[in-house]
Amino acid sequence: MNWFRAAWLVARKDFSIELKTREITLTSSFFALLVVLASALALPIDERDPRPIAAGTIWITVAFSAILIASRSWAREREEEALKGLLLAPIPRGAIYAGKALASFVFLVFIEAITLPIVFLLFHIDWNTALLGVLAVLGLGSGGLVLTSTLFGAMTVQTRARDLLLSVAVFPLILPALLASAVATREVIGGESTLIGWLKVLLAYDVIVALFAVLAFGWLLDE
Repeated sequence: MNWFRAAWLVARKDFSIELKTREITLTSSFFALLVVLASALALPIDERDPRPIAAGTIWITVAFSAILIASRSWAREREEEALKGLLLAPIPRGAIYAGKALASFVFLVFIEAITLPIVFLLFHIDWNTALLGVLAVLGLGSGGLVLTSTLFGAMTVQTRARDLLLSVAVFPLILPALLASAVATREVIGGESTLIGWLKVLLAYDVIVALFAVLAFGWLLDE
């Protein structure tokens, strides 16, 4: 079977399940909204310069949501040993990873579409000057977080403390992308012009993680 078609079929399976249950999107959206509201209420906001708190809120929300999505997405495959069925299917192992990552990315974009307007509203961010830049950073930054969390979600799915282990394993690895995304978002909100450099860093991170994950996914699952 064609590699890209196999990846799309895996992603479509996740989309179909989510359309019926709405489990991942509802729980993750509720969690993300709680994080945003808690940050707005608990953290001191300087109205003259809300950039640091706004950028931090966006990326804390995105990071935890990505991990939550990956955990629940792979937990579905564990139920009734569906993962064994995927692994026995005549499709490349890397395509399984790509399909799961694609579905998780779409779910994360859905959550961002809900939470980002609320962040802009609560922190008094100017839509006209910041929106396009923030969307560019979100696209590359979210991609890196999803690629990493999807890989380690698969590696920890068979363990007992998989949720805790996933968080412990993923956060040190996503730290470069998380910091670059937060700094780039802060500079975009402030109207600074160093966005291209940060986007290159995020793109390099995404490419490296994607290539490693696609090539090593089958071996890592077997181990």
